[in-house]
Amino acid sequence: MAVRSTAAPPTPWSRSLAEPQIHETSFVHSFSNLIGDVRIGANVIVAPGTTIRADEGTPFYLGENTNIQDGVVIHGLEQGRVIGDDQNQYSVWIGKNTCITHMALIHGPAYVGDNSFIGFRSTVFNARVGAGCIVMMHALIQDVEIPPGKYVPSGAIITNQQQADRLPDVQEQDEEFAHHVVGINQALRAGYRCAADSKCIAPIRDENTKSYTSNGVTVLELERSSEVSSNRLGAETIEQIRYLLEQGYKIGTEHVDQRRFRTGSWTSCQPIEPRSIGEAIAALESCLRDHSGEYVRLFGIDKGRRRVLETIIQRPDGTVGAPANFRAPATQSHHSYNGGGNGSSNGNGSGRISSETVDQIRQLLAGGYKIGTEHVDERRFRTGSWQSCEAINANSANDVVAALEDCINNHQGEYVRLIGIDTKAKRRVLESIIQRPNGQASPSGSQKSFVSTTATATATATSTRLSTEVVDQLRQLLAGGYKISVEHVDQRRFRTGSWTSTGPIEATSERAAIAALEANLAEYPGEYVRLIGIDSKAKRRVLETIIQRP
Repeated sequence: MAVRSTAAPPTPWSRSLAEPQIHETSFVHSFSNLIGDVRIGANVIVAPGTTIRADEGTPFYLGENTNIQDGVVIHGLEQGRVIGDDQNQYSVWIGKNTCITHMALIHGPAYVGDNSFIGFRSTVFNARVGAGCIVMMHALIQDVEIPPGKYVPSGAIITNQQQADRLPDVQEQDEEFAHHVVGINQALRAGYRCAADSKCIAPIRDENTKSYTSNGVTVLELERSSEVSSNRLGAETIEQIRYLLEQGYKIGTEHVDQRRFRTGSWTSCQPIEPRSIGEAIAALESCLRDHSGEYVRLFGIDKGRRRVLETIIQRPDGTVGAPANFRAPATQSHHSYNGGGNGSSNGNGSGRISSETVDQIRQLLAGGYKIGTEHVDERRFRTGSWQSCEAINANSANDVVAALEDCINNHQGEYVRLIGIDTKAKRRVLESIIQRPNGQASPSGSQKSFVSTTATATATATSTRLSTEVVDQLRQLLAGGYKISVEHVDQRRFRTGSWTSTGPIEATSERAAIAALEANLAEYPGEYVRLIGIDSKAKRRVLETIIQRP
């Protein structure tokens, strides 16, 4: 294919007429556009529909083994440069072994380090993303420097350095996922180059021709026809089985009755060790027949004995089949199985634990944190004399939800709270009350308020007056010698954690601190407002508690 590339147009700031420089081992699709001084290293793939324009900001650099996927736009401002790894100035530098995925925007001045991943529709502008970072979908990174090895969740808006410095570290499964995507795109690059080379493609066509049987039907078609004959499994489930087998995963199945479904007490069916997709389908149908009227779920098992693509394929009402929106996911994360972790289509099969609490549990587990629970009666609540429930040594959302429900059931009429623990730093990253003495078994007025790096408590204010709980917490902070601050955020930015500080409260008495807090509540009506306790010696937060909600 002829590559659509042109020289940079003459402009008031540049008359160099520089042209793209593409390494001979790279593949640039003819339906992409390259303009100006774009330097592409070895083994790069540039997919259809991309636009890489070094006509204003220039030059651009794309490192070896990097993949630029469909719909990506790379451009740069005429003013502004970053320092590349070769110590030269660039408008855009993208390192080696990096993935810039579908519809992402990289706008210079911008630097993306080696072995990084930029997710679908995410934007990087006037920023540096360090080596080994994972940026998920629909994120905005602007005017900041992301330290190496950090994880940016989907939908995050990172526009100040404090937010960037608080980001969690990338986990091992995230690194494996990014490497997997690089490997897939390297295979695609080789495939595209082979398809355009008659000497390479001819033997493959001959081989495919020989695979036909004497009556003109291929072996693959025969196998597919046997799959379609299944009267129990839907096409989506069969596609999921095929995907798992092709990726080298083992296949497992589990079942549970309606009574045990809420506690996540699943039981394994017979192990599936298929030599073909037909055998896998037969084994799966056998499990469905043996456990009619129960929930049955399918999952894959990787080499690290971790579950992937956990999906309920039968329900007690007789519904059979995977969700109709299943697609073989080229960019499926290894911890995606948590989406059905407690056996419900909405991720919350528990009658006691709210969906918001389950979301917090998933985020803690995905971040590698340990989970604990504590309880306290109403009398001891004011003094903060919490006691631990039974230790939770679980790595699945199912088991953690069951343990939480046991704690709630054993301590009716008391406060119960969920704890997230960073074992490496030996500190708490989350405190969230999930039961109150009035029987409410979820955070009050809860929304997704998970904070990954600091302790969180929950309290509310019904007006511009502070609740008794907040006054008690304020009193404890002052007695402990901690500094006090306030932050606020509107509803749109609440989900991305983009809080804005109102500055420290310099109060010499409890009464003055209360007056300052109430003034902040009155100043930001209709927004979230939270109280911050700060250990100035250790330079860390000891408390974050929401005291007003919209």
